[in-house]
Amino acid sequence: MPELVSASPRLASEPRMPLEARSETAGSRVAAARGGAPVWRQRLAAWIQAPLVQNALIALILINAAILGLETFPGVRSDWGGWLRALDQAILAVFVVEIALRLLAHRMAFFRDPWSVFDFVVVGIALMPSSGPFAVLRALRVLRVMRVISLVPSMRRVAGGLIAAVPGLGAVMGMIMVILYVSAVVATKLFGERFPEWFGTLGESAFTLFQVMTLESWAMGIVRPVLEVYPLAWVFFLIYILISTFTMLNLFIAVVVNAMQTEHAREFEAEKRNAAQEAPTDMSLRVELQALHSEVKKLRESLEHNRPPTAATTQESV
Repeated sequence: MPELVSASPRLASEPRMPLEARSETAGSRVAAARGGAPVWRQRLAAWIQAPLVQNALIALILINAAILGLETFPGVRSDWGGWLRALDQAILAVFVVEIALRLLAHRMAFFRDPWSVFDFVVVGIALMPSSGPFAVLRALRVLRVMRVISLVPSMRRVAGGLIAAVPGLGAVMGMIMVILYVSAVVATKLFGERFPEWFGTLGESAFTLFQVMTLESWAMGIVRPVLEVYPLAWVFFLIYILISTFTMLNLFIAVVVNAMQTEHAREFEAEKRNAAQEAPTDMSLRVELQALHSEVKKLRESLEHNRPPTAATTQESV
């Protein structure tokens, strides 16, 4: 039989490998190129982030929240306290295992994610002793409920927007403090003599004006009694409410909304960059798979061309 002719120089120069093994090798190279981590760690991280696992963790957090709430009822605590504590400890053990698996999958990159650090601190507080001088930490177990924020993407975006708005909120708070201080000095000088319980000192005036700013019983409780003695006091309170309540407090909403929009835009740009980075890798994998299929097809054609004649073909030729 004539010698088998190679379908391509690549097949002649390289040892042949089964299709499954070559595909797995290509997938390993892609995984290593993406994350630079072993395949098993990437698979572990993907399993932890799977929707089924995340939904199970959210369900456990909600059950844990219900347990912590039931423990506040004396009757339920006396009848079912042992079961509730056992279930609470079992859920805590699941959280500890989950954090350990995430540490194993991400290693030091785990601490570069703020939400992962938040989960680590919350679970770590629950592991601290709750007796003696640390008895106050028992009440902090309820912080475990806040883990739902880090697991639900929509809540995580809202929390990220609020955190991003902190610098802007600080500036708005500073302006409100300036306005409150100036108004408290003016109110003390104007109304302190006749209404010492509300405007007798700078501190009392600031507290009263803060109540007016929140619109809590400001008309009937404070302003109208002042108007009976000082008829033109409405000018001061009207200007103060317009500046402090309808202008400055609405700036809080504007700053938060702007920060959330910026956060969403940043996440959208990050997703676009990730998609752009992954696209060449996926394209190269598809090209390699197409080349592999082409080589297999050529190999089959070569085998068909060089197949030895069968017995039926030999008899017909005779």
